[in-house]
Amino acid sequence: MRPFLVLQLRPEDEAADAEFAAFLDKGGLAPGEVLRIRLDREPLPAGLDLTAFAGIIVGGGPGCVSDPPATKDPVEARIEVEILGLMPQVLAQDIPYMGCCYGLGILATALGGEVSKARYGEPIGAVPCRLTPEGAADPLLAGLPGDFKALVGHKEAVQSLPPGAVHLVEAGPCPFQMIRAGRNVYATQFHPEADGPEFALRIRIYRHKGYFDPSEADDLTARVLSETVTVPAAILRGFVERYRAGVASE
Repeated sequence: MRPFLVLQLRPEDEAADAEFAAFLDKGGLAPGEVLRIRLDREPLPAGLDLTAFAGIIVGGGPGCVSDPPATKDPVEARIEVEILGLMPQVLAQDIPYMGCCYGLGILATALGGEVSKARYGEPIGAVPCRLTPEGAADPLLAGLPGDFKALVGHKEAVQSLPPGAVHLVEAGPCPFQMIRAGRNVYATQFHPEADGPEFALRIRIYRHKGYFDPSEADDLTARVLSETVTVPAAILRGFVERYRAGVASE
């Protein structure tokens, strides 16, 4: 059985470890089923064969693909270049990919779409999401409720549907919550791995990273802990189950 490749971008150990644990838990993955690479610590291995993996999962992080190059942290800039460097093969070979938040910015950028802070920023919290008609027909989303809540918190967003992409999930504040390219390349603006306690941890860790007024941290924490959010995790688990079974090779 081929493993999944989990690429992480978070430079904070506590945040990275919690995110990885959430990927395992919500995705239904055993530690032995994944190759975890923390790109803040190490570059991608030379000659990495993406076809050796059942799928690729890209986590979130404090970086923004839309930031001017001169202002980017050098580590974040290197990470961005390395992940974008994988996308031509991912798209050309339709390799199963699930980009979470930052991973959506990467996919949209690779497709030639616009990612910026111009519109569609969302505060920390749960937003009502809806399946589009295309989403309702997508095999990964089959059987899910047409309306559900998801946890979000970001500075940038996809501004219009990228060329060649299919719009799967929408929301009022930020319309492009989930897209697909080809048959197997997916990305979400929301965090499919995160529940209330996971978001509460991120609120504490990223309190001074510009996502919200630090004075609001306690209120935001109480708000996310009061939410019941389950469908996004079902999407992540569905991705794992679908591609663990080798659907992409059929």
